[in-house]
Amino acid sequence: MNDFVRMTAAELLQGYQDKSFSPVEVTQSLLRQIERCNPAVNAYCLVDEETTLAYARESEQRYTSGATRGLLDGVPVAIKDVFLTPMWPTLKGSKTIVPNSTIGKEAPAIAALTRNGYVPLGKTTTPEFGWKGVTDNPIDGVTRNPWNQDKTSGGSSGGSAAAVPLGMGPLALGTDAGGSIRIPAGFCGLVGLKPSFGEVPHWPASPFGTLAHAGPMSWTVADCALLMNVLTEADSRDTNAIPRRNIDYQEAIAGEPGELLKGLRIAYSATLGYVQVEREVEESVRKAAHLLQSLGAELVEVAPGFDDPMAEFGHLFYGGAANALRSIGKRQRALMDPQLVAVAEKASQLSMLDYLAAVNERMALCERMASFHRKYDLLLTPTLPITAFKAGREVPEDWPSTRWPSWTPFTYPFNLTGQPALSVPCGFSSDGLPIGLQLVGRRYEDALVLRAGQAYQLAAPLTDKRPELFYAAQGEKA
Repeated sequence: MNDFVRMTAAELLQGYQDKSFSPVEVTQSLLRQIERCNPAVNAYCLVDEETTLAYARESEQRYTSGATRGLLDGVPVAIKDVFLTPMWPTLKGSKTIVPNSTIGKEAPAIAALTRNGYVPLGKTTTPEFGWKGVTDNPIDGVTRNPWNQDKTSGGSSGGSAAAVPLGMGPLALGTDAGGSIRIPAGFCGLVGLKPSFGEVPHWPASPFGTLAHAGPMSWTVADCALLMNVLTEADSRDTNAIPRRNIDYQEAIAGEPGELLKGLRIAYSATLGYVQVEREVEESVRKAAHLLQSLGAELVEVAPGFDDPMAEFGHLFYGGAANALRSIGKRQRALMDPQLVAVAEKASQLSMLDYLAAVNERMALCERMASFHRKYDLLLTPTLPITAFKAGREVPEDWPSTRWPSWTPFTYPFNLTGQPALSVPCGFSSDGLPIGLQLVGRRYEDALVLRAGQAYQLAAPLTDKRPELFYAAQGEKA
């Protein structure tokens, strides 16, 4: 049982194929881990053991009969509660959604997982409508960091991020419209990829428009690549999805670190030219950059040369929040996160010209980064300028701003540009909190971003270290 909660998706698949153990055994173990750990962190907002075990038994029967399904047969996956699941309600952390109204509907990511034989572990917590970079909502309360329960998990995919390090699932789904995969991946010490816009089909369309991406979260880059092979399957419902390129992401990351990095020119920027970064974060990411250099990449310390686009991002993102609330009346708004209501109401006062000016600035940023990537294959930055702060807050204590984008300056620019961006753990602060590095690539070069992330993780794995809560749940010492 102890081994199953430590295993990657790739290791589980190998064990199923070898008949060393079964999907039912693994699923039962993970459900017990959820039972032990979830009360401390609030990663899952819905667990339905009967349904989950029914999926596991169906997978076990397929292995017995020699008729396995797809790439993930029997692998348990945690699902952020913004993805429509036909068997479970999708509430998005909001009291305004009627649970039965969502039953029977299936998001493209869930449809792809079903075709590939997954086992759904449950729904994970999100802030209401995924609107902020920390995770709490009026239904489920606060989600906490697996490494220190006094700290935030980040958000908005905070439940998914809290689940993986604690062995409550090897794979998880997240969404990212301003950093919502990468922020909690950075704070919680796991791998998270925001794919290129359109690479992973997503439906219904997000209220945050073309800022929003769906993507994988996992303990290893290799598992992230495996899940990308599933999530990128075609789905005609997403009219923004790019034509399928049938890239084998697992094949793309095969090789030793030196092979994977050979010929790559990486730009390293600790600050993007305007960000204040905590000393321990900067030191950890700089060390990671020099490791990549020592493995064969060419490293150039240079900023991409754009000013902070937070104002433009705010117009577009909070305009999306206003869009999400456009049909919600005053009585129902009283049931909602009051800060979400406040930002949506403020954004509703923007003029069309304000919005279009932000669109123009966004296009200029896309052109700037396209020009930058003619010289550099990848951009390496910290994922975040700080480590996790007190749970239950939108910003750190004594912070000069009241809104979450003020402490996520490395993530939202690349929602504006639609580029692939990967967060990989690269160390811990002196008080034991994870630090992440971010790798950003040219649009649609997701495989290259994963390739470099794999090279780094092979050379500097942190995957043997788990939170104290993980070991306590196993009756072990850290």
